[in-house]
Amino acid sequence: MWTREIFGTELIYLVECFILYSFIGWVVESLYMSFCNRKWTNRGFTFGPFCPIYGFGGVVGYIVMHPLSGHLVWLYLIGAFLATTFEYLVGILMQKTLHEVWWDYNEKPFNYKGIICLESTIAWGFYAIIIVKFLNGRMMNLVSRVPFNIGRRLCWCVIFVYFVDFTYHLLQALGYDLKAKREKVKDIYRDFRARWN
Repeated sequence: MWTREIFGTELIYLVECFILYSFIGWVVESLYMSFCNRKWTNRGFTFGPFCPIYGFGGVVGYIVMHPLSGHLVWLYLIGAFLATTFEYLVGILMQKTLHEVWWDYNEKPFNYKGIICLESTIAWGFYAIIIVKFLNGRMMNLVSRVPFNIGRRLCWCVIFVYFVDFTYHLLQALGYDLKAKREKVKDIYRDFRARWN
């Protein structure tokens, strides 16, 4: 499974890049928002330092836009368009499922429904150039140095931890009272132990 090639790249490298882009996106966004808010702001949905929207954007964006690496203007324009479209679709999906969006561009000029804005679209184009022309080659070089077995274990570990973290926060966001459920499980456990004592 891990050695299967997708668009000429082994799956393990794409997963490792996804993890790194998710982490880098979390760092950049958290630092930017902390600067804007003048206090530490965790921009992730979960406890962990992970923003999967940047992981998907980085990996898919690279796969789709790599053929444009020799054409900076097209790379910029298509990167800005695709990232803005992706941001809009994620925002709409969040509104429909969670009844909220985790960013708000209503105060920005030239915004649409507070989900996308011109300022971000301009930035996405530059991010596309940075990812395709500079970052992804270095990223692939870095992950190719990790021995296969270590990389595979790290990927499974990070995916598992993030899945648990994400599931917990998603259930909270959907309105499940996890503390009450936890207490119920503890009560069942206490009853079970009491029967055997």
